[in-house]
Amino acid sequence: MEIIQSNAAPAAVGPYSQAVQVGHLLFCSGQIPVDPETKAIVEGDIHVQVEQVLKNISAVLSAANLTLNNVVKATVFMVDLKDFPVMNGLYAQAFGDHKPARSTIQVAALPLGARVEIEVIAEL
Repeated sequence: MEIIQSNAAPAAVGPYSQAVQVGHLLFCSGQIPVDPETKAIVEGDIHVQVEQVLKNISAVLSAANLTLNNVVKATVFMVDLKDFPVMNGLYAQAFGDHKPARSTIQVAALPLGARVEIEVIAEL
């Protein structure tokens, strides 16, 4: 097991790691739309929040020399599924022709008032 850490993504704020590599898999903790420099949720609508989440995920993957093309499973947590079309469009744009398995779940709340959180599993 190897712990993966990226300074280009928000630091873990609890007793967990940004990502853990086990064998040929990388398990990435959920990313919320926190700007790694300000350590605050980015201001703006769901569009801005999803873009930041995808940047954070890409930064963690990059620390393991991976990209979104290595993702095999994503789980999306959303406070309001009315935001799904915006999230889905940005997600599709980021992943391009690569289409990993995915689940999307509406939740009551997310840390720091985020509207979206995405976690991924990637293959090395």
